[in-house]
Amino acid sequence: MESLRAESSRAVGRRSMANLEMVRVPAGLFVMGCVPDDKFASAHELPRTTVEVAAFELSRHLAIDGAGLPRVNVSWDEAADFCSGLGEGYRLPTEQEWEYACRAGSTTAYPTGDRPDPCQVNFLYDELGNRVGPGRLLPAGWGEANAFGLHDMLGNVCEWVADGWRPNYASALDDLNLKVIRGGAWDYLPRLLRSSWRDGLGRGVRRDNVGFRVARDLPQ
Repeated sequence: MESLRAESSRAVGRRSMANLEMVRVPAGLFVMGCVPDDKFASAHELPRTTVEVAAFELSRHLAIDGAGLPRVNVSWDEAADFCSGLGEGYRLPTEQEWEYACRAGSTTAYPTGDRPDPCQVNFLYDELGNRVGPGRLLPAGWGEANAFGLHDMLGNVCEWVADGWRPNYASALDDLNLKVIRGGAWDYLPRLLRSSWRDGLGRGVRRDNVGFRVARDLPQ
């Protein structure tokens, strides 16, 4: 059964390669976690930690379906299988890689400052309840890219990452049954679309506002 599953995953991966455009994310240092004085920060985003990230590749857009919309209603295991089926070195991004790529050199709550930019982030209401977005899922890559050339890092759909859930960055133990999601979705308030926001979700859960993107190790 496992061999059939692996072969099916590789076949899906080969068919999906044409829909992927990988971006080289440069190596660098960044401070992971909530920014100081962020009134929406939670203990899940602490303690702030300086992290060194090696260069890697990340898909410019979220994984998509046949209509060009982000691929949703996929479990963590299905997302991981999809990535590994693309070939050697393909995988889900780590949580550190994801936040580093999302921030793209920024040190504020959002890559664009103290609030999300509706030209980059698909979200429905602002914190005062004013409608600012279209109120639906949008095609992958609909808006402006961030400084690394990546689209939809915040909003549109939440993204699975490789890591098991831990309640804060000081915890050494991951919960293997819960996996981390990042980025927030089109139907989330801006407080859940910050670069440091994180949550845990059961690895077998499928939701219509949770998708993923693909990472790849650079050749040695």
